[in-house]
Amino acid sequence: MKHAIKMSLMSAALAAFTLPGFAQSTTPTAPVTGATIQDRKENQQDRIANGVKSGELNANETTTLEKKESSLNQEERDMRKLDNGHLTTADKATINQQQNKVSNQIYKDKHNAAVANTNPKSEVGQRQRNQQERIAQGIKSGQLTPRETAHLEGHEQAVNHEIHNDRAANGGKLTGAEKAKVNRQENRNSARIYRDKHNGRTQK
Repeated sequence: MKHAIKMSLMSAALAAFTLPGFAQSTTPTAPVTGATIQDRKENQQDRIANGVKSGELNANETTTLEKKESSLNQEERDMRKLDNGHLTTADKATINQQQNKVSNQIYKDKHNAAVANTNPKSEVGQRQRNQQERIAQGIKSGQLTPRETAHLEGHEQAVNHEIHNDRAANGGKLTGAEKAKVNRQENRNSARIYRDKHNGRTQK
């Protein structure tokens, strides 16, 4: 009899531990708060900035990532407009899922074989690196929004593509005229970076 009672108590105790565990495993993840969403956006931007500066992200990868961040920020603004500046629980869950996807893409892009040259020997290459460092600093400081960064990286990507084609056509070198043309294009890009970093628009 005592043994039966003891077994009954043990079964009850086991059930008490098992049920909450089961309920927890099937319960959806707790919704992300507004502050957490903001912190996460800043973290994503810091990771992109670090990737630009380290050379782990090239101009093409950075452009794509920043377009995704810009699209997500716009979606969040639209959600808030529909609910008087607030995000619903469903909105927060949707944003969190999308940030997970962007986070995974950042990781993949930073760990693939595509890299930017962080130690260029040529004057043209060193200027490209300087532009990338200025963009990275603007991302990290919040002076550049994802949309502005995507546009700037798009311009850098176009210059990079042109340099690649010019070198391919000239045995790996740039002619004097080509260097002058690239320099003019980088002057325009430099002015764009300055304007975007000082126009009052910041990451939100």
